[in-house]
This record gives sequence, C-alpha cells and structure tokens, in this order.
Amino acid sequence: MPCSLNELRQIPLFSRLDDEELMVLAQQVEVREFAAKQRIYKIGEPDGPAYVMLSGAVMVTLIDEDGQEVVFSEPRHGDFFGFASMLEGIPHLTTAIAMEPTTCIEIDRGDLHVLVKAKPEAGIDMLAVFAAEIHNAQRVIRGRTMRNPNELIDEQETFGERVADHVASFGGSWTFIILFLSTMTGYVILSVILVAMHGHSWDPYPFILLNLFLSMLAAIQAPVIMMSQNRQDHKDRLRSELDFEVNRRAEAEIQALSRKLHSVADAIGDIEEHLRGTGGGGELPG
Repeated sequence: MPCSLNELRQIPLFSRLDDEELMVLAQQVEVREFAAKQRIYKIGEPDGPAYVMLSGAVMVTLIDEDGQEVVFSEPRHGDFFGFASMLEGIPHLTTAIAMEPTTCIEIDRGDLHVLVKAKPEAGIDMLAVFAAEIHNAQRVIRGRTMRNPNELIDEQETFGERVADHVASFGGSWTFIILFLSTMTGYVILSVILVAMHGHSWDPYPFILLNLFLSMLAAIQAPVIMMSQNRQDHKDRLRSELDFEVNRRAEAEIQALSRKLHSVADAIGDIEEHLRGTGGGGELPG
C-alpha cells in the first residue's frame, strides 16, 4: 500500500525533505506488513528492495564460517536493513525475520535515485547507515572473540588429563614444597632417633629406601607434568588459531564495507556532477 507523508517524516533519513520532495518519494515507495515469525528475505536470495522500520521488531542474522547463526542487528524504528545488498546489487548476505507484527517501508534503487537527486544531502544519512553496519560488524566480531579456548579444551578433556593438570598444579605450589620438606625431615629424624635408641631402623643412614621413594616419585611426576605442559601448548595453539580467525573475519568485513562505502560515494558524486551540469552556475539545489 502507498506510504503517507507522516510516515516518511518519522524516518530520520527523510526528515530533511520538504513536503514536495516527500510527496515524490511517497509515490515511489510502499508500506509492507509482516506477520510475527514471517521471513522478510533470506540469505542467498537475489538482490531486492531494502526496508525501513516503522514499527515492530526484526532480527537480522548471518551464518559465520563455523556454520553458526549469529545475530547481526536488530533494527528498530527508522533503521535500515537489506540496504547494502540492494545498493550493490548482490544476493543477500543476511536473513531478516519479523519477530512480531511489523510494518516497514519498502524501497529500491530507483527510489533512492529520486531521493538523492531531489536532496543530495540525504547521501550523508545513507553513509551513516553504513557506519551503523560497521558497528554491528564490530559487535559480531567481539562476540566471536569471547570464545574461551580453555572452555573448548575442557569440554574434550579426559579424566586422566584433569588428574595431570591437578598434579602439576599441586606439584608447583608452596604447599607441596612445604609438605614434601616436612615429610622428608620427619622421616630422617625418626630414622636417626630409632637407630640411636634401639640400634636399628627400617631405613638407616644413608636412607636407601627414602632414595627409592624419591626416585619413584620423580619418575611418575615428570611425565605427568609433561602431559600438563602439552595441554598448555595445545591451549596456546588454539588461542592463536582463534585470534587468526577473528582477524581474518575483521579484515573481510572491513574490506566489504569499504567497497560498499566507495560505491555509495561514487554514486553520490555522479549525481552531484550531473546536478552541477544542469543546475546553472554550478550550484546544487537547496
């Protein structure tokens, strides 16, 4: 159904247009109604119109390289979605679903051409839309960086690996050192006292049995500590891989958004050059 002037005035992008310009735009765009849980468009669909929120709630999602669905944005009143794909003429990279009964303005490339030709300053507002998309991409990236490599490893660790971590942690503490020294000191003192009082002991000097116990402890403790160190190396490697994935996603997002910004800037520049050539005296219409 057609869009009214009052509805267009509520949109920040169109707020600086006068009544005559709003009337021209109102004849171009349409108002669409979507039911709750209705899909507005899905990822991979051919490029189509973009939408401006009037009321309701929409969730825009994308699929990351891990095959997981990630919330990209939740546009509210006056926000755009599906704008980049429409402007660049490429299939949608996101999926938009109405979370409740929703009313949107449907707008296509031709409508934008009419808008920018009538009001070149509106191009700044369109660039602000891309700035919001950059911020959304940054929020998605921050969400992906919250993946804790320690938690990912803990989900797969075995009982033996958990024991190795606890043994290595306890063996490298002051508690272990104090208990170990106290035990050895008590062992030696008790053996010496028994020899002095009774002339014999279960382990007289040079404490051969104690040396055997120490050798057995070292033989067991060393590989257990190495197991824990190997797990720590695995954690460090996984952390590095996650950091690399995050950096690669960030680079791809920035490059894609940069291309879109350049395409918008070039389109606005072409329109301004056309207006300078036809507006007389090189002045843009106010």
